Amino acid sequence: MPGPVIALDNVHFAYQHVPVLADVSVAVQPGEFVALVGPNGSGKSTLIRIALGLLTPQRGSVRLFGDEPGQRLHRGRLGFVPQRPNLADGLAATVDDIVAAGRLARTGWWGRRGPGHRDAIDAALAAVDLLDLRGEAVATLSGGQQQRTFIARALACEPELLVLDEPVAGVDVESQQTFRRSLCDLVRERGGSVLLVSHELGAVADDLDRIIVLKRSIRFDGPPADLVGTGVSLGVHDSDLPMWLEGVV
Repeated sequence: MPGPVIALDNVHFAYQHVPVLADVSVAVQPGEFVALVGPNGSGKSTLIRIALGLLTPQRGSVRLFGDEPGQRLHRGRLGFVPQRPNLADGLAATVDDIVAAGRLARTGWWGRRGPGHRDAIDAALAAVDLLDLRGEAVATLSGGQQQRTFIARALACEPELLVLDEPVAGVDVESQQTFRRSLCDLVRERGGSVLLVSHELGAVADDLDRIIVLKRSIRFDGPPADLVGTGVSLGVHDSDLPMWLEGVV
């Protein structure tokens, strides 16, 4: 049986001696759809960056696909959408250009473009409802449309693991539902894994296998029904998440 795609064991991390994560142990298995939630400043983005090898913990171990994160062998197996992707000033690339660049993680610059290359790009654009805007310059799009472009770029490499940090901020409800269906397809049809950081779980609440509540340490890790049973709503929590989190503790 394959091991976890992400595994953190007894991870500790601090910024300039200010503790952010303490004794965090968590794993995501192949084929799991997992949500990571917690109040602002709870360490969610830090945990993600550690899991992907972008930060090094002061203590504890991290494994990505069974190896130390950051290895070149992870290329093409991982899709990542950060909370606020950077768009270079004066970028003239179209939506299609950005999404096609996501295929390079799998094929490399000199890799052969097989018959599935264009199909994967089209499917990624359809997953976020951007087919009609594929020829538009990304710099001219709204913030929500730009975010959907970066989501499509991550989907285009057909990853085994998709990590998303607040991906639907500024994305309209209809596009969120289309996106939800693509995440479910990745997990249920292709056996991929999704780790989703979000304050808004309403669109995917019925599809999640687990919810992890983080506030410096893991406060809850289990099925959504167990969390809902405590009286927690899985809708928008921009203001009340810290309040219900105390109840979970």
